[in-house]
Amino acid sequence: MDKNAKIYVAGHAGLAGSAVVRALQAKGYTNLVLRTHQELDLLDESATKAFFESEKPEYVIQCAARVGGIIANSTYPADFLIENLKIQNNVIWNAHLLGVKKLVFVSSAAIYPQEAPQPVKEEYLLSGPFAPAHEAYAVAKIAGMTLCKKLSTQYGKTFISVVPTNLYGPNDRFDKEQGHVVPGLLQRMHEAKQSGDPTFTVWGTGNARREFLYADDFADAILFLFETYDKPEFLNVGVGEDISIRELAEKVQSVVGYTGELVYDTSKPEGPQRRLLDSGRLHQLGWKHSTPLDEGLEKAYEWFVAHKTQHVT
Repeated sequence: MDKNAKIYVAGHAGLAGSAVVRALQAKGYTNLVLRTHQELDLLDESATKAFFESEKPEYVIQCAARVGGIIANSTYPADFLIENLKIQNNVIWNAHLLGVKKLVFVSSAAIYPQEAPQPVKEEYLLSGPFAPAHEAYAVAKIAGMTLCKKLSTQYGKTFISVVPTNLYGPNDRFDKEQGHVVPGLLQRMHEAKQSGDPTFTVWGTGNARREFLYADDFADAILFLFETYDKPEFLNVGVGEDISIRELAEKVQSVVGYTGELVYDTSKPEGPQRRLLDSGRLHQLGWKHSTPLDEGLEKAYEWFVAHKTQHVT
C-alpha cells in the first residue's frame, strides 16, 4: 500500500480504532481521514453518504460500533441491535458504492454460540444458540460480516472481517455500568484503593475463563491482514491462551497496588464458563501477539491514571 493512500478509520476515538491509528502512523501512513461522532454521525445515512462522496477514501477500517459489557448488552439489546446495524450498513455499503479498494470490518467474539467447543474455531459460527445477554449485538455483527462476504463474492470486493477476542488498553471504556471486565476491574479497584476499602467484590465465582488481547497488538494484526490478506473468509484474532477471572483480578490487584481482600459474589452473572478463540489460521499466516498480559495491564492502568479525570464515569 502507498503510504499516502487515503485511509478512513471509522471509530478512531475508541479502543480498537485509536490503536489502529497509532499503528498506521507508526508505519508511516500519513493520509488518515478521521471524524469524531460530533463531526459525523454514522447512524445518519445521508450524512455518511455525503462524507464518502466528499472524502472518497481508498481504504476503510471499520471499528465504529456501540459496545458495552454484559450489563449494557442485557439492558439495551434493541439499541445495540439497531444502532450497530445502521453504523455497519452505512459504512460498508457506501464504501462499496464509492469504490473503496479494501475494507476491514471489526466483529466480536460474541458472535459464537454460548456452548461452542473450546477453543472456538471459525467454523463454529451459527452452530448453536448465542449467549442470551449478547444475542442482539451478535446478530448485528454477523450481519456486518455477511454483508462484507457477499460484497466480496457478488461484486469482487476485498472486504474482510476479523473477530477479536476481548480487547483492552488505552482509550478503553472505563464505565462501571457499561464497560468490559478489564477496565471495570481497573477502575473499581483503583477507587477501592483510594477509598481504603477493606474488601473488593468481583462478580461471579471467579472461575470463568477469558482470553485478553492488548489493543495495540490487535491493531498490528489489522495492519498485517490489511497488507497481506484478501480472502472473504473471516479470521479470529487472539493470543491462544486464557486465564480465569480470579487470576485476572489478582493481576489487576498487583498492578493497582490494592491491598484489601478480593471476595466473589456468586449471585452475579459471569457469562460462559470459557471463551477462548482458536487463532490458528491467523498464526499460520505469520502473525502473533507481542504484549504479555502483565505488561498490557500495566500500560492500561498507566493510561487510566493519566486520563481518569476525563474518562471515569
